[in-house]
Amino acid sequence: MKVHEYQAKELLREYGIPVPRGRMAATAEEAREAAEELAGNVVIKAQIHSGGRGKGGGVKLASSPKEAYETAGRILGMQLVTHQTGPEGKKVRRVLVEEATQAAKEFYLGLLVDRSRGNECPVFIASEAGGMEIEQVAAASPEKIIRCAIHPVVGFSPFQARKLAVALGLDANQKKTFTDLARNLYRLFVEKDCTLIEINPLAVTLEGRLVALDAKMDFEDDSLYRHPEIKALRDENEEDPLEVLAKNASVNYIKLTGNVGCMVNGAGLAMTTMDLIKMAGGEPANFLDVGGGASAEQIERAFKILTSDPNVRCILVNIFGGILRCDRVSAGLIQAAKNIEMKLPMVVRLQGTNVEEGRKMLQESKLKFTVAEGLYEAAQKAVAMVV
Repeated sequence: MKVHEYQAKELLREYGIPVPRGRMAATAEEAREAAEELAGNVVIKAQIHSGGRGKGGGVKLASSPKEAYETAGRILGMQLVTHQTGPEGKKVRRVLVEEATQAAKEFYLGLLVDRSRGNECPVFIASEAGGMEIEQVAAASPEKIIRCAIHPVVGFSPFQARKLAVALGLDANQKKTFTDLARNLYRLFVEKDCTLIEINPLAVTLEGRLVALDAKMDFEDDSLYRHPEIKALRDENEEDPLEVLAKNASVNYIKLTGNVGCMVNGAGLAMTTMDLIKMAGGEPANFLDVGGGASAEQIERAFKILTSDPNVRCILVNIFGGILRCDRVSAGLIQAAKNIEMKLPMVVRLQGTNVEEGRKMLQESKLKFTVAEGLYEAAQKAVAMVV
């Protein structure tokens, strides 16, 4: 789960990590009031779940409350397009009004789980190239990236912070501040079950203070039951509507760009199905895993999600019936297709217990089911229906 910058900065502030003074505003008038309260030059920052907001016109300076009002009025409601949003962009519903901070130096500081390591431990990543995307730095100047792995049992040690501080060229006073900052950042990461914390840039001000000028945080979805205060920060407006619908229906769904809808039980089978659609010359429209149970209710919810995507022109159902017999799967498919008046062509591939009975039920249902036996055969038939 992602959160907005203003929400991430509230958490940083809670853990003693310095951030600029600021306030979220949902209207231009609220932005004016925030600028008056801050009394000076302010930055108006669009709040969407995306990087590159400044390049897209979503970050502007304002030198007075009146200018803050006018600037916020232009940013609020705009469809902000960045390299991460795609061409459709995202609508700006909130802005962060924040005191403008002059930086003498800018650094990158991130903390994430490095899944390429054997123990999958948290890793600090730091770079003197602050303000740039870390992927660009890694590609152009990999020598500028410093990594420091934290053993999850031993925990974070001050010498590791000093190692990062020395590599960044901080002075003696800044090293002590940085050590406290890094320790608190790691504590936040562990206590809130984060998967990513990114401060870019971490600035050294003209007065020599360290301040987090931007912040990004991601949280582990499966841990949210432990953190109702984090779950409450979720903004469904920033998520794909179909993915929100799937999440609320306890179905694993990710929207893609193709036109062959996939409904599968099991993540591995879903990945295989998508690969086979590509091999057959088609493009999968989604990843959808209804889980091992695949009850009639789950199947019906999955159909509603698939048919809500206007790009889907055919549905490929690939179910392996183990404990759940194939004849029960077929009964669920037939019931769901009738309940939602399924009009899209559908290819169904069943395998497992009572598979022959299940196929027979589909063929005799007088619904738009095309039955396939093999995996690749099913993918070929589905792709042929949309060519």
